[in-house]
Amino acid sequence: MMNSNTLDAEIYDPTTNNDINDHVSATAEGYRDKTANKVITKRDLWHIGFRGLLMEGNFNYERMQAGGFCYSIIPALKKIHKDPLDLSKALKNNLNFYNAHPKLFTFPLGLCIAMEENKENPSTISSVKAATMGPTGGIGDAIDHMTMMPLTLGIGAAISLQGSIAGPFVFFVLYQSYHFFTYFWLLFFGYNSGVAALEQLSEQAEKLGRSANILGLGVLGAMTASFVRISTPLVVTAGEAQVSLQTDMLDKIMPNLLPLAFVGIMFYFVQKGKSPSMLIFSTLAIGICGRLVGIL
Repeated sequence: MMNSNTLDAEIYDPTTNNDINDHVSATAEGYRDKTANKVITKRDLWHIGFRGLLMEGNFNYERMQAGGFCYSIIPALKKIHKDPLDLSKALKNNLNFYNAHPKLFTFPLGLCIAMEENKENPSTISSVKAATMGPTGGIGDAIDHMTMMPLTLGIGAAISLQGSIAGPFVFFVLYQSYHFFTYFWLLFFGYNSGVAALEQLSEQAEKLGRSANILGLGVLGAMTASFVRISTPLVVTAGEAQVSLQTDMLDKIMPNLLPLAFVGIMFYFVQKGKSPSMLIFSTLAIGICGRLVGIL
């Protein structure tokens, strides 16, 4: 194995018989050292996994999560590639544009570690990373944002509504327990499954994503009826008769009609591209003003 000084002399010393263009073209599609050795241990994977928790610390609009992905995989690359030129090529290859779900990206991370260990061509590894960005992003959003977060938030909110301070802590423990289990399990699964797992993901991604979306919509629908509370104290007076607008009219037509109408209006504005932050603050303002005026 040549050291870095020998490598520099081979590339840049004009007295050598090697031509730099031939050297670069010979390594453009593969690594110089193609010996595949199993050097990654479970301890290495745990180390890589904990580094991956910081993968969005260098998020930017040029390469998205590329810096975080490369930072996560560096310990594996250093153990796998002893040739300095191969290590440099692997580092640059893993700095290509990347964007996936931050909680499910460990699956392609494990895949790439297995492929690097097998000394696959860098172009092949890049193709695998690109192929997993879409499925992991779609499935991750459906499972995490639309299912697990509303579900755990709902449990925590229900406890808080009973007057207990434990609500936020229950939400945090439940959500993070699911997060860490899924995060590290996918890393080991991706590494142990290797390239074969990519085919399984491609076949099941659409079904899994659709199932998660259906489950998430069901959870959100149930939470709408349980946690969105809007009522009006207005009373309509007709002569000596007094009719409560809420209990005598709206609830007779459909219970929770106002919450349903409010959710429908919010959904309409979101579909029109309105900012969620703007809708949240507008809701807050309407609630305060409605309370002061006496209509809510």
